[in-house]
Amino acid sequence: METRWKPSVTVAAIIERDGRYLLVEEHTPEGLRLNNPAGHLDPGESPAQGVAREALEETAHPFTPTALVGVYVSRFQREASGEDITYLRFAYCGELGSQEPDRALDDGIVRTLWMTVDEVRACAPRHRSPLVLRCIEDHLAGQRYPMALVQTDASVFAGLR
Repeated sequence: METRWKPSVTVAAIIERDGRYLLVEEHTPEGLRLNNPAGHLDPGESPAQGVAREALEETAHPFTPTALVGVYVSRFQREASGEDITYLRFAYCGELGSQEPDRALDDGIVRTLWMTVDEVRACAPRHRSPLVLRCIEDHLAGQRYPMALVQTDASVFAGLR
């Protein structure tokens, strides 16, 4: 029997304040890279719950998603190991709460940075993926979809503790 191909589902927070976007600098197998606050969707959570969790873990700021910026598919091939991953990314914008000063950043996160879109564009070779800039450009262009566009069936939450 053939193994069924499955993309890796991720969520990303596209956070803008006063013309600057919040990014994280993180350790990756390719070295230090810049990314939107983002991560993998966990079992038993909706994409909206996942992006709120990831943003909090990576930035120490509560995040409430208010709109879907877009759904993206990208492929990453790691040169050193030959690993080949296709990502399905749900990117959300929303409201950022006050920083929780006693909260440690997630493992691998070095720091958070507020950058203008021109600064983000200028450092594209340091991005974790091409989606970092693409999601920001879509947000900057006003791309927003209702939260109701992504529905999570109750079965996702059933039987999990």
